[in-house]
Amino acid sequence: MWNLLRPALVMLGGFTLLLGLIVPLGFTGVAQALFPHTANGSLIVREGRVVGSDLIARRMEGAAWFQPRASGSVAGDGPSNLGPTSAALLEAVRARADGQRDVPADAATASGSGLDPHISPAHAARQVARVASARGLPPAQVQALVDRHTERRLLGFLGEPRVNVQRLNLALGAP
Repeated sequence: MWNLLRPALVMLGGFTLLLGLIVPLGFTGVAQALFPHTANGSLIVREGRVVGSDLIARRMEGAAWFQPRASGSVAGDGPSNLGPTSAALLEAVRARADGQRDVPADAATASGSGLDPHISPAHAARQVARVASARGLPPAQVQALVDRHTERRLLGFLGEPRVNVQRLNLALGAP
């Protein structure tokens, strides 16, 4: 019996070591060597202190800050499971649109995680007047800040233009 079991255990141990330790450490090492900023969480560091990440939007309270997409969470504990035929979902989208026409999709719909770091330039533009008013700044100055923080399409054709809310709020002086 041991003659049959021994090769199976050796293979199990070998593949566990190879696929559970060596391959992940190898990929981690390659990622650290080629893309250290990204591999370490795309952390934003100011004055030697980590203040956020390019990958996670931090919701700031108050009218003086740009807001990320609404969270899809019903109770604040994770995404909802509301489907496209859900009356509750339709009501939530209508409430976010607030009776206005031509609302950017990301302004009316929710993020599944509530952590999306980007909003569309149109969604940011809808918030310019509120942020400018709350800060006592000319709207053109706030819009110029949005324009400076608008990321273009990757390679000129991949993805959509987007604004990183975390970076934009940091430019406004977020703690």
